[in-house]
Amino acid sequence: MRLTILGGGGFRVPLVYGALLGDHAEGRVSQVTLYDEDPGRLGAMARVLADQAAGVPDAPAVTATADLDEALRGADFVFSAIRVGGLDGRAADERIALAEGVLGQETVGAGGIAYGLRTVPVAREIARRIARVAPEAWVINFTNPAGVVTEAMAEALGDRVIGICDSPVGLGRRIARLLGARPEEAWIDYVGLNHLGWVRGLHIGGRDELPRLLADTEALESFEEGRLFGAEWLRSIGAIPNEYLHYYYFNRDTVRAYQEAEQTRGAFLRDQQRGFYTEAGRAGRPGEALAAWDRTRAEREATYMAENREAAGVGERDESDLESGGYEKVALALMRAIARDERATLILNVRNRGTLSALDAQAVIEVPCLVDANGAHPVAVAPLPLHATGLVTSVKAVEREVLAAAASGSRADAVKAFALHPLVDSVAVARRLLDGYAAEHPGLAHLR
Repeated sequence: MRLTILGGGGFRVPLVYGALLGDHAEGRVSQVTLYDEDPGRLGAMARVLADQAAGVPDAPAVTATADLDEALRGADFVFSAIRVGGLDGRAADERIALAEGVLGQETVGAGGIAYGLRTVPVAREIARRIARVAPEAWVINFTNPAGVVTEAMAEALGDRVIGICDSPVGLGRRIARLLGARPEEAWIDYVGLNHLGWVRGLHIGGRDELPRLLADTEALESFEEGRLFGAEWLRSIGAIPNEYLHYYYFNRDTVRAYQEAEQTRGAFLRDQQRGFYTEAGRAGRPGEALAAWDRTRAEREATYMAENREAAGVGERDESDLESGGYEKVALALMRAIARDERATLILNVRNRGTLSALDAQAVIEVPCLVDANGAHPVAVAPLPLHATGLVTSVKAVEREVLAAAASGSRADAVKAFALHPLVDSVAVARRLLDGYAAEHPGLAHLR
């Protein structure tokens, strides 16, 4: 079985390859093709993967190419993890928004809209290429903003593109362990959009144990989301929100923390990864590139959402929270379920198909899905409460304006996308944001 990774020079590629190295079942991935437009990043990542494969006799073969059609031809699965504009673009997204006093996070608010405007046209072209060159391939999208990008790719690929995210997986795992359950034995009632969802129940043996957790202040405030939001607020809404909802519920506090920070998250990652790719690219002795990657990843995980924790006054992350949600494990489980018909239940980004009555059938949502050889099928869920419905429908409306603006090239559509977002408080600010992004990013220059 052949896997193609778009954005094959990306920092998180070793997580995916590491998961493949641990898969010894029949019909596993035997060939990995890395595609990237940056030869330096591609070469450095090939070195890291070679270090990972050392001593593993049946390690999947790795090839690298800058030719998209060559990368796609013959692929059974395509993993899309591209970053249009690179980390320089992310840093600019954050800086421009914060100068206007609004959030510039890469997937939430103004920063997410800017990222979407420049990413959607590229994602659409990639989807068309896949449909033409590898029409039987299944596409697993991790490119952010994952919901809107998956919806854009679905225009050409239909249900053969499925979005994944590690946030709900990590959240569900932490709650299950707190309740004394094995995560794989719990049913997580999770619903929303990508980076905008809530755990409304966690069922163990047919019984919802979430009320027990909500009643226990000490237990609630012993894990990342509980400390971010506080026990009182979680009890008020009767759910555990995805960590990204901190940007909505505590927006003013978070914006202030970002403005006061020495540098934004994007700027930190840009500088950090420049050092890593330089070091890995020069690595000459076996194991050096992988060691550099391990050190960089540990620092990256420890500083994740640092500004939010500062705004909440909760200090550094606990060791128990440093474990990633495991998007590479979700991707592997998804591939297994489809390729081998090993049925699985996973939280995924898929088309709504009537699952949430407040949204149309084509809207991509994030919900538990039953996965088999025919793809991912969303599980029926109870309606969201009004406060959550309002956020979901508002943000989905913004995503639709991003899709429209990326297709039309219309300044009016782009301004509308910014102005309708709940975290942008003025049409005048929306216009200035667009002008700032268009001046910074060549791909958006026509929108000035």
